[in-house]
Formats: sequence, C-alpha cells, structure tokens
Amino acid sequence: MEEGSIVYIDYDLYEVDSGKLIETTREETAKSNDVHEESRNYEPLCITIGAGALIPGFEESLEEAEVETDYDIEIPADKAYGERDPGAVEMLGPQQLARQVRDPDNLQVGGPVEIGGRKGTLVMFRAGRARIDFNHELAGKSLRYNYRITKVVEEKDEMVMTLLKMSTGSDDFEVEFDGDDVSITIPEFLGYDQSWGMAKFQLIRSLRDTVGAKTIVFRDVHQFREAAEEEEEEHVHDENCDHDHDEEE
Repeated sequence: MEEGSIVYIDYDLYEVDSGKLIETTREETAKSNDVHEESRNYEPLCITIGAGALIPGFEESLEEAEVETDYDIEIPADKAYGERDPGAVEMLGPQQLARQVRDPDNLQVGGPVEIGGRKGTLVMFRAGRARIDFNHELAGKSLRYNYRITKVVEEKDEMVMTLLKMSTGSDDFEVEFDGDDVSITIPEFLGYDQSWGMAKFQLIRSLRDTVGAKTIVFRDVHQFREAAEEEEEEHVHDENCDHDHDEEE
C-alpha cells in the first residue's frame, strides 16, 4: 500500500506470550473468545497508511500488504509499544495525590489515573500512598496481528467523506468539487463543537496530502427556526439567526 492510501482493515490483535485476544474488529472472533459486546458495532478499521496512527511494526507491514490478502505477523515490543521503563513507575505520597488527583479517595488498584497530563495505571494504593505505572499497558509485550485489508478507498468524493467521518465521527456533510477545489457544508452541530476548530485544520492537511485538494471551503449554515422549534431542540439563537458564511482556507 502506498503512503497516504485510505484503507479498511479487519484485524485480530493478540498478546504473543499469553495468546490473549486484546482487540478485534470481527464479531465472530469476539464471540469465540468470550469478549463479545452487544452494544458494539463490529466493523473494519479505517486508517490512512503512513499517518502514524498505528504502531510502527503494523505500519511497516501494511506498507507491503495487498488488498484482500490474509496476513499473520508478530511484532516485537520495540516496534509495538516499546520496552518497559522501570523509571516510569512512580510513588506518590498523600500530599502529592491531593494536589494532582481530583478524587484520590476513589482510586482503584488496576484502574486508570492521570497525573499532569500523563496517563498511567494504579498498581498499589496503601496508607494514602500510590504506586503508578506510566508505561503503556502493552509495553514490553510482543504482539500478533491477524489482518486483512478489505477495501482501498480510491474515488475522490469517497476519500473526502471518509476523511471527514474519521475526523468527526459524522457522515452528515455535503461535498462539492470544482476541479481540485472542494466545498464542504458541515452539519450544524459542529458549529457548536469546540474541538471542531482543531479538527478542521488537521482535515485541511489531510485533504491536501491525500486528495490533492487546493482551495478548501467550509460552509457553516444555520437555518432559521421558529421559536417553538428552538425550544424543542433546546437551542438558544437570536430571532434573526439566518446566515450562511464561508471560510476559505
């Protein structure tokens, strides 16, 4: 697969030493390993090759992979989540916990904890003192992937819609092309999402790198609503809020 290709992947991820299933996109695999979740929608993972979203060993394998071919690979720890670092296990006293953890009394051994923006696992909690492991939970472990690329997204309009859904989780966009220029009307709820600003700038880079888009216009449309309709949807707008503005990047 070429760098920048958008692909769908079905995979099972196992820990090599124990054989334990860690993740899967396949419902039948989840059921056979007694980890099936009724509320989950099992479907292939959509990623951009070379975007850095996956561990290095998996990225390297995908770069050599072909569509509709089954692969079974082992990835050593140094190309997965790294070797365990003993220095990443820290002991915190009661005063440190009180300052840095919102509710230290509710900490649970084996549960997640975040200190100063770092995420770790609480491995010991006794007499007000806590030992926290900031290593990734899969650090030091070799992993096995059984995977298959089920689809390569090739049409330009589908590539844009796929990138939009990957970034926002929504497919409620309207996309129009004019040569290499693209105009995207966003769903109204995104206009009130504080994270949309950052996501938009990341999308601009992806659209240019992956699709070859030049001028990119995001259209933010707010339709007029009657007062009764506004109350039903629990939105507060000015009476004259009918506007349509374009942002050109």
